[in-house]
Amino acid sequence: MSLSQLARSIKESPTLKLNETAAILREKGEPVIHLGGGEPKSKAPIDAVVNCATQLNTGDIKYAPADGLPALKKAVIRYTEEHYNKLVGPDNIVCSSGAKQSIMNALYAILDPKDEVIFPAPYWVSYPEMVKLAGGVPIIVTPEDGTFHPTIKEIAEMIGSYTKAVIINSPNNPCGVMYSRDFIAELVQLCEKKSIYLIMDDLYNRLVFDGKTAPNCFEFVTDQTDRSKLILVQGVSKMYAMTGFRIGWAVTNPELAEAMGNIQSHQTSGPATPSQWAAVGALNGVQSSIESLKLTLENNRNVMVERLQSFDGVKVTKPDGTFYCFPDFSAYMKESQKLAQFLLEKVRVVTVPGKEFGMEGHLRLSFCGTIKDTMDALERMKWALDPNSPNELYLAERRLVRDWL
Repeated sequence: MSLSQLARSIKESPTLKLNETAAILREKGEPVIHLGGGEPKSKAPIDAVVNCATQLNTGDIKYAPADGLPALKKAVIRYTEEHYNKLVGPDNIVCSSGAKQSIMNALYAILDPKDEVIFPAPYWVSYPEMVKLAGGVPIIVTPEDGTFHPTIKEIAEMIGSYTKAVIINSPNNPCGVMYSRDFIAELVQLCEKKSIYLIMDDLYNRLVFDGKTAPNCFEFVTDQTDRSKLILVQGVSKMYAMTGFRIGWAVTNPELAEAMGNIQSHQTSGPATPSQWAAVGALNGVQSSIESLKLTLENNRNVMVERLQSFDGVKVTKPDGTFYCFPDFSAYMKESQKLAQFLLEKVRVVTVPGKEFGMEGHLRLSFCGTIKDTMDALERMKWALDPNSPNELYLAERRLVRDWL
């Protein structure tokens, strides 16, 4: 079979592949615990469900405008004013089938062949492949000090004549680190000075712990004209636990928003109408579900970090937000792909290799499941890795004997 060069260059999403593997094992009755997912266990807000059901009950479900329903745009306008203190209009907004499509639309709209897009490691697994899909070249900045927080100098040094954009995800998937206010301020100013786009992937900015608040990128913008190259990406998947509804949006200048809408009109048309009405319900409804989810996640994070700190040799940075932790397991095994496979085979715990996020030796562990699953999974992992652990472990009624240490 003859495939295009582009098709041959794009890798399968490792997180989606892990979901598939875990599902297959569960169907076989295996006692799998999934620490690899990015999906909160909480339910969608009742306002979202009711609003969606009300529209479905009419039976009148038709095409939506390619860039989103007016009602959803209105809700996004209100949300942006309330949470970003930024006044925008309908022509600044493009609603898409998830934040991923919003980013993809932006990349298609701004990149020419060989244009470069900069983002720091660790990065979300899809960024490099998305940039390549749009014909661009991913440029990765790895902090020299070994932390998860790059410096402005490190990013500035990567900017060249082909640089078109910088992508920042804060709090960060996979490590949960939130970039500092000073860093975001300097980055906005740097991108304005260099006249390059700044894509702010803010999907987790409401899921921040310890009483902290995520920096507001609009606070530092000096170019208040319709030529601003700031692109804010948001969505309902994470903060409202509405992953299956697939609704995200971008807020940007009118010219770029029009181009993104045109591109989307030829790809998928507008997002599914029932999902858009669900998002309207979530954005306009009672907001207590976000605070409830945040408190649950913060407690789960504390449990996970405490357990990880009991592993000899594991280095863990306490996440500021999201529902991910990104500990360094290189003291046990330097190749994260092999380590993830080992843990899946030996103790049926699903993790995501750090290599996929641009940092070898790490594993991404999700703490958005139940406390019991988190504790059980880490107990299994410690048993599999720590030579000082007991020689036997029971998974349900299955007796495991460790014969590899």
